[in-house]
Amino acid sequence: MEELIFFDHARVAPLPERVRKVVTAFVDDATRYGTAHYETWVADIDQARKKFAHLINAGTDEVAFVKNTSEGLSIVANGLDWKSGDNVVIPDIEFPANVYPWWNLKRLGVNTRMVPAVEGRVLFDDLVKQVDAQTRLISISSVECNSGFRSDLNRIGAFCKDKGILFCVDAIQSLGILPMDVKRDHIDFLSADGHKWMLSVEGLGGFYISKDVLEKVYPVTVGWGNMVNAADFMNYEFAFRPNAQRFEEGSLNTMSIHAFGAALDLLLETGIENIEKRVMALGDRVLEQLNQRGLKVYSSTRQEERSGNIAFVMNQDVSQLYEWMLKNKVKLTVRDGLVRLSPHFYNNEDEIDSFFDLLDKFVELKR
Repeated sequence: MEELIFFDHARVAPLPERVRKVVTAFVDDATRYGTAHYETWVADIDQARKKFAHLINAGTDEVAFVKNTSEGLSIVANGLDWKSGDNVVIPDIEFPANVYPWWNLKRLGVNTRMVPAVEGRVLFDDLVKQVDAQTRLISISSVECNSGFRSDLNRIGAFCKDKGILFCVDAIQSLGILPMDVKRDHIDFLSADGHKWMLSVEGLGGFYISKDVLEKVYPVTVGWGNMVNAADFMNYEFAFRPNAQRFEEGSLNTMSIHAFGAALDLLLETGIENIEKRVMALGDRVLEQLNQRGLKVYSSTRQEERSGNIAFVMNQDVSQLYEWMLKNKVKLTVRDGLVRLSPHFYNNEDEIDSFFDLLDKFVELKR
């Protein structure tokens, strides 16, 4: 980026040029022709659906569009047939999107068990200690938002499958830079907005529900779009679609889906494995610079637990660091006493070195 160094993809990402072009073209088309090309729009929606399914190794009939991660998780929380005494297990360092939908079930007698993290790490043994015969579901982030801890989804998923427990994943902090395979990892539900590492717009994401558990979740929000005869408006047959689209209750956010499709094109063309390798290499550079300065790294440095997020602790007050860095054309996150960097594959080592030069100046100014 010419305007600034952007190390904040774990928050809201800038849009790639191809996404801007697709959105502009869509707006121009809708402005000049209205819905004259609606069939083409629908075809592009179908393609975006296929791309998201491919990204996570799901069937196209197993994915739906949602407006954000919270909506996807709430589809699961509100749609399952809970019984009083059931419990849900989640870590105690989750972004609130993966907390409140489960806490909201307290009114039904469902308890949410919070697993204490250890220095930003969610340990498998601690997770399963909270499980008992009444545990219906485990929900966890693929990558924790502050610490950047990467969960061992395969191990957790295998445990859930063996115990007959549903497995739900908030994947917003990993999709776009880390490989995802919902089949391999025995994931029943997954939700992620596209505005972080997937480089798309806010307010549009993907939701996955395994065909094996589709009938376990009732569509609580109901409209014409859920129905098997959705295109036959005056046919009032109350029958849900036989796939994940039963959770798309009305008109879709067509323009944002076009943006999402364009962003997915970029990621899939580049290759998620290539993106992961590049992001990890940039992370190595960040960790090297932190170690040179003796700064405490909050994120796990174990290779299998690393992600695109690297958080660290400064030895002095950081309340002014965000604004100071922004004035010097660097975008990052300063939150909960942590400084978090989240570079993407298009960033480079010179940008990382420039950031640390600026950090040295900030430290000197605060002495």
